[in-house]
Amino acid sequence: FAFKIVKHVKSNAVVFAKEGRTIGIGSGQTSRVDSTRFAAIKSQGISAQEGIKSVTSGSVIASEAFYPFPDGILEAIKAGVTAVIQPGGSIRDLEIISVADQHNIAMVFTGTRHFRH
Repeated sequence: FAFKIVKHVKSNAVVFAKEGRTIGIGSGQTSRVDSTRFAAIKSQGISAQEGIKSVTSGSVIASEAFYPFPDGILEAIKAGVTAVIQPGGSIRDLEIISVADQHNIAMVFTGTRHFRH
């Protein structure tokens, strides 16, 4: 679901999704880290409405392009994601996979980018 949504969002884009709905969108930032932070902040409105601490806890994050460094994944982990879906293709994919493995985060590589400027 999240990957279907993120392909329509301006790069650098990420989408947090949970239980079949979008809970945070970060777009148009200069880095994937900033997009992730922005999406997590925007999701706080849903958390407040629903009276829960963090709606991003247990969520999935989708990125329309690969993670070039582990910092974006680490930011998503701080937000509470349990899975990442991304195209892959970075020269640092093994490093990114290692970070996900260290934090018990599932990662799916799609092989398809949706980079939009």
